Amino acid sequence: MLAPEISALLDGLHPLEVRVLLAFGEVPSVAEAALRETSGLDASRLSMALGWLLTKEAVRIERETVTRRASLAEAGERYAAELVPELRILEWLAVGERLTVADLRAGRGLEPDEVSGAVGALKGLGAIRIVEGGVLEAVPGADVAEFHALQRLIGALRDAGSRVMGDPSTADDDRLIEQFFKKRGKAKGIFRIDEEKDRSYALTPLGEALAQAVAAKGAVGEEVSQLTPDLLKDGAWRGKVFRKYNIGLRPSRVFGGKKHPYRAFLDEVKTRLVSMGFEEMRGSLIENEFWNMDALYMPQFHPAREIHDVYFVREPRESRPIPEPFATNVAQVHESGKGAGSVGWRYPFDPSRARLLVLRSQGTAVSARTMAGRPKIPGKYFSIARCFRYDQVDATHAPDFFQIEGIVLGEGITFRTLLGLLRLFAVEVARAPEVKFLPAYFPYTEPSVELHVKHPKLGWMELGGAGLFRPEVTLPLGVTVPVIAWGLGLDRMAMMALGIRDIRDLFTPDLEQIRAQRAVVAP
Repeated sequence: MLAPEISALLDGLHPLEVRVLLAFGEVPSVAEAALRETSGLDASRLSMALGWLLTKEAVRIERETVTRRASLAEAGERYAAELVPELRILEWLAVGERLTVADLRAGRGLEPDEVSGAVGALKGLGAIRIVEGGVLEAVPGADVAEFHALQRLIGALRDAGSRVMGDPSTADDDRLIEQFFKKRGKAKGIFRIDEEKDRSYALTPLGEALAQAVAAKGAVGEEVSQLTPDLLKDGAWRGKVFRKYNIGLRPSRVFGGKKHPYRAFLDEVKTRLVSMGFEEMRGSLIENEFWNMDALYMPQFHPAREIHDVYFVREPRESRPIPEPFATNVAQVHESGKGAGSVGWRYPFDPSRARLLVLRSQGTAVSARTMAGRPKIPGKYFSIARCFRYDQVDATHAPDFFQIEGIVLGEGITFRTLLGLLRLFAVEVARAPEVKFLPAYFPYTEPSVELHVKHPKLGWMELGGAGLFRPEVTLPLGVTVPVIAWGLGLDRMAMMALGIRDIRDLFTPDLEQIRAQRAVVAP
């Protein structure tokens, strides 16, 4: 006679669990692949049944091995046909081509990060040097065997499709795979590494008792889990075996709605600043170059104004005319420094360039418009501005991000006031345990500073820049008192406050991760 607990478990077994228990037979330990073959279940249904049996402690994992298998990523497939960038550059130089870094980026089929990475690697090995005019020149006799070995490995993986890592005879190839998998990043790596888990399962004493009971019970008809109208209509329910319900099982979890953790963090930041007496500034995501750059004393030949650093709007291309007297005042201060007591940038200012539309690249554009709108003096203002810049995505960079921008105007405002505010933001908002300031340069502030905080996992990282606005910025906009300004990356502050190590996790679609994430870290 079966023990009551065994009898209760036996009645509640799912047909898939029954098939798995019978598949063990008399063998004490069975590999997952063998269970799949013996039970006749596909991988997903077998995994489901094993999961149930593990929960019931009817089976245990006897052994688990992880096999790492390498294959070519998208970039690797490309390099199999076109060679790695380093070898391509050396081939072009070997036939006497005159190349600069700009030439490589312009029309050679290489991505900007591929160019910079390849040129840097070749320079580091002494295979090339940069001579007058930025021209690349090959250095004879340099050891570039690593790149030839890399190309050979790419070709071998293309032919084989994939290969198992960990064989001592291919240790050098494994090191190359690890190196370029990590160096290029997972998104654009040359190689992809997948982990395949192989498990062996064994029956526990409870599982053995259940297996014996199942075998003794013999074959049963198909179990029915639901009584349908069709079964009642034609009497087909007679002779059917109905699966018993286990009312002791936990019901499905029901999740109540809540704010996204990052949304809650942004709201908390706004509440804190308002409570400190700051007024909120607002601005458009699309801005013209005048307010985004010209009004901030960034010359029109500044490298940050190139197409590779900001996103230009295709249609319409231009904004309405810039209002006066700001258009004239800013143009004059750029050309000669008139009205600001400086010599300016000394170039002919282009009014048509000032009207080009871009996606806002910095929250300081909102501050420029606020200063031109007769702000309160003394006054404190802030803006939570979404900004856009061309950038390679990694753990701390994204092409669009939130920036907390702020200005304080007043007669007694000094650089020391700014440092105190920055430290307050780093400690109270970002929850940074360690803070440091580094000197910096920005066209629109003097003196300037960068705020850095220490992330517990990523180490020191920059939160943003700040400084005292130059007269070339404030006077053309009608402000005659000192103004301190800062632009800090809210995404990175959220990483600190929420304990996140990858900026992409702020926008993850993983609902489990979002549900588990604390919304705001308490002070």
